[in-house]
Amino acid sequence: MPTETVYGLAADATKADSIARLYAAKGRPSFNPLIAHVASLDLAQKEGVFSPKALDLVQAFWPGPLTLVVDVAPTGTVSDLARAGLPSLALRMPHHPVARALLTAFGGPLVAPSANPSGQISPTEAQHVADDMGEHVDLVLDGGACTSGLESTIIDARGERPALLRPGSLDPSEIERIWPGLIRPDLDPEAPQSPGQLLRHYAPRARLRLNADAAAPGEAYLGFGPGKATLNLSETGDLTEAAANLFRMLRTLDQTYDEIAVAPIPEHGLGEAINDRLTRAAK
Repeated sequence: MPTETVYGLAADATKADSIARLYAAKGRPSFNPLIAHVASLDLAQKEGVFSPKALDLVQAFWPGPLTLVVDVAPTGTVSDLARAGLPSLALRMPHHPVARALLTAFGGPLVAPSANPSGQISPTEAQHVADDMGEHVDLVLDGGACTSGLESTIIDARGERPALLRPGSLDPSEIERIWPGLIRPDLDPEAPQSPGQLLRHYAPRARLRLNADAAAPGEAYLGFGPGKATLNLSETGDLTEAAANLFRMLRTLDQTYDEIAVAPIPEHGLGEAINDRLTRAAK
């Protein structure tokens, strides 16, 4: 299914057998938890326990590219397998109209990790899903190109202060505006507490060289800002445009080149999330 961030491989979040098939189709480690997507706050509160501060974030950013990690509610139905056995749960209400229509029609939570083999480049168009997953999926809902192009920002909303577990399409400064005191905890990639924390992730087949001022012989150059490049994330240096283009352009270059040099990306705003994806892809 399409979302505003990337295309997700959807399955009934309450059924372990469906989730096991999803893990098998992606080749995804079962210790890596999944995000459960819901159509309403009522459904979200059936699955998770939201503090007043967490509800402030919901009010500000749902529906949208924000995932909140909360404690599992006593009435929760999301499978232990989807939660990787954790007492917490990652929840999101997507904004994309097709995703919302599907979730509303389904009437319950759907897990929907990126619809690609585990660790590889996330899909931002329906054709990417068809190319990557082939016979593993029976149906692809084509909702056009994803507008954000980076996965959701994940915030641990269980403590006195919000914790950034994964930078994403929502600028962390926006979180600070609603709930000050954002922390960036040290995370263990061998024991992820949320999706997107594995050390190697979002990776093309080609070798990446980051913070490159120019391409070496035989390399493609993925640019940012003015200048000559094989492809340019944003000629004007717009980080929002760069985020939307990142996975699509990496995928395009990966089809032709064995080595890709990537221009430096500023660390502020959405640059933090872009650099996170590039660093994991280059491992």
